[in-house]
Amino acid sequence: MRATLLLNPRSGTLLGQPELAGRIVAALRQAGFTLDTVPGDAAPDLAGRLDAALAGGAPVLIVGGGDGTLRAAAARLAGTGVALGVLPLGTMNLLARDLGLPLAPEAAALALGQAEIRAIDLAEVNGEPFLCQSVIGLPNRIGQHRERLRGDGRLAARWRLGIAALRLFWRHPPQRLALRLAEGKRLRRVWTRALSVVNNAYEEAPGKLFHRPVLDGGTLSLHVARGFGLGWILRMLLAMAAGQWRRSDALLSWRADTLSIHSRHRHLRVMNDGEALLLATPLHYRIHPGALRVLAPRREAAPDLARPPVPEELPA
Repeated sequence: MRATLLLNPRSGTLLGQPELAGRIVAALRQAGFTLDTVPGDAAPDLAGRLDAALAGGAPVLIVGGGDGTLRAAAARLAGTGVALGVLPLGTMNLLARDLGLPLAPEAAALALGQAEIRAIDLAEVNGEPFLCQSVIGLPNRIGQHRERLRGDGRLAARWRLGIAALRLFWRHPPQRLALRLAEGKRLRRVWTRALSVVNNAYEEAPGKLFHRPVLDGGTLSLHVARGFGLGWILRMLLAMAAGQWRRSDALLSWRADTLSIHSRHRHLRVMNDGEALLLATPLHYRIHPGALRVLAPRREAAPDLARPPVPEELPA
């Protein structure tokens, strides 16, 4: 199988293990890939390196990075027919978890050699795509602090992040937003410090935290926090661990295939798969069913992916 490999040199895992890149290349070749690699200096930014990766014409692009890096790759690959292979090198690695891939990078590389092509949904807000979730409110501020400290593993950096998060819990006021769950529906007004739009739905089962069993359901899930202090987070984590988080009165939830979010502010800060954006209001969310082709473990290894694979084999 012919593929191109693109690694994000700023991903958290590679920053801590610079020798890992060579081991990943060896594992992919052992898995059966005829591999081209895009060097880190091929272009000054990720967009340029994606251009270089796609110029080779390989039917598979294997991308190593966090969810934000995968978001950028998915935006370029949607509708092209090129399949995305995922190597988890970030902090959360939500997409890799949902696909059923091992989280150890070398194990994931070997698993891709036995994978098949599936089509999954791609969501967007005002033209900005996301694979997992789009977040408004307090988590964005915390994420911005975390991004500034990326690569700094010192205890002092972690301490500064914790202090910044505590200050935000106390100082960040609720936002007044209006939600329209479909065209022609009335607006629902809410006060919230955190709101999340998820590409398909999280599972409600004991021990399942932020796991989406179906990635091709064609539905957006909207969750509005009725709190968002430390106590609220603890309650929600306990409810998730017990598999009862949707029944919690601390959270409002809806499902829709389109939705819009209105605000008295002309712009809102949004975080799509960990990437911070400033978008004009209103925010219009929609989902594109089956828009992205991915390499995923076969159904015997990942029964949560509900639909059958795309009927096309990888070129030899």
